[in-house]
Amino acid sequence: MDYQYPEVTISALAETGQEESSIVVPLQHEYTSKKPVIPSSLANTLCAFLGVQGLLDQLNTTLGTSCSLDNPFLSFVLEDCIEDSWDFGLAYSYLHQIWYIDDWSIVKEVLWWWSNEDEKKRREALIGDRIVRPQFPPRHVWDLYSNWPISHAWVDKKDRTAVWMPINGYEWPVPIPKDADLNLIHIEMLNLGAEYMWLDVLGLRQEGRPREDLHVEEWRLDVPIIGAVYFDVDVVFYLSGLGRPLMLNEGDLDSDRSWFRCAWMLQEVGEEWVIAGDTPDGLLPAECKDGEYATELLTRFHKKLEDTNNLCQVDDTLVQMRMQVSMNPVDKIMGLAFVMAMQWIPAYSESVSLEHAWTALMDLMSVWHQAQLFFLCAELGDAGPKWWPSWHQVMTKPLLPYQTLGDVDRMRQVV
Repeated sequence: MDYQYPEVTISALAETGQEESSIVVPLQHEYTSKKPVIPSSLANTLCAFLGVQGLLDQLNTTLGTSCSLDNPFLSFVLEDCIEDSWDFGLAYSYLHQIWYIDDWSIVKEVLWWWSNEDEKKRREALIGDRIVRPQFPPRHVWDLYSNWPISHAWVDKKDRTAVWMPINGYEWPVPIPKDADLNLIHIEMLNLGAEYMWLDVLGLRQEGRPREDLHVEEWRLDVPIIGAVYFDVDVVFYLSGLGRPLMLNEGDLDSDRSWFRCAWMLQEVGEEWVIAGDTPDGLLPAECKDGEYATELLTRFHKKLEDTNNLCQVDDTLVQMRMQVSMNPVDKIMGLAFVMAMQWIPAYSESVSLEHAWTALMDLMSVWHQAQLFFLCAELGDAGPKWWPSWHQVMTKPLLPYQTLGDVDRMRQVV
């Protein structure tokens, strides 16, 4: 059955109080459609404030239905939303997935099963220090109607702030640039056609109270499988910082904060990607003549974009990683995990030594990638096993010219 949704407009003025003329990214001005999208003011409204009838009325209006409280099982579900202190956004994100179900008597059981099955699969995915199911959905996604991932440059600490937000249930402070607004990002993503979005500051538990203990435990599984989130999907890039307009100044491409130099970038390049934050007179519409742009800086920028798609061989990936930067040194190794070890990958730990982390990765690396490393770094390892290079060697020693290798049998460790 086709349901008729009402036309909805979400504007920057209504969401943030900012005039459109002050926002330089056109796609952040306004979103209008006949899709079941709700504004932040409604999403942040507590279900208790609406009451059971008010909650039902809002759901009916948004989803184009005429359900009634004559169904006692529907009433029970809505009462639970109030008793659990949910806001409308959380209730909507759960209920719009099953709103058109025929039998409401099983809804509570279905919701319970979803939650418990997800927890069960996450426990089973991690065995000791190994993740045996890397192709795993993320723990949290951003429901834009209440699935694309976002890759973005992290601005300097002095240029960002930590904000407590209802969108993640106030579970951790969300670090964003001081001049960015998640409401504007919401509008831009909707205009790009997304329904669900994975964003690290919302999808990964960030440092900060409460429940700091969960940060370390969840990251063991959640950080290594980030690569699966970006695999074979459309990816949105904010190259100048989350939510910021795309811009380029002298020194930006060589800065430690450049998106192109982030260690995690290597696994965040999906099959198709869209650059967000574009402006009418910005970098993307710039005219190119014979492969050259108006300035050397602009030419370098577009060349880096082209090179981003060419990181398919081990030698390309390792050479690129040498130039990358990370907040934690071990992140460079973990940034290779999904790219070079597809079946099993190591769990994440900030405290392990670089050589220990590299050994854990090598132990689980595919035979094909092991063989390539064996021939690329043709000298005895100087830390641990002799037949594979140490992390120090991989990051500092010259790599031999790469040649395509035939099938190889698994090589035995030589001590």
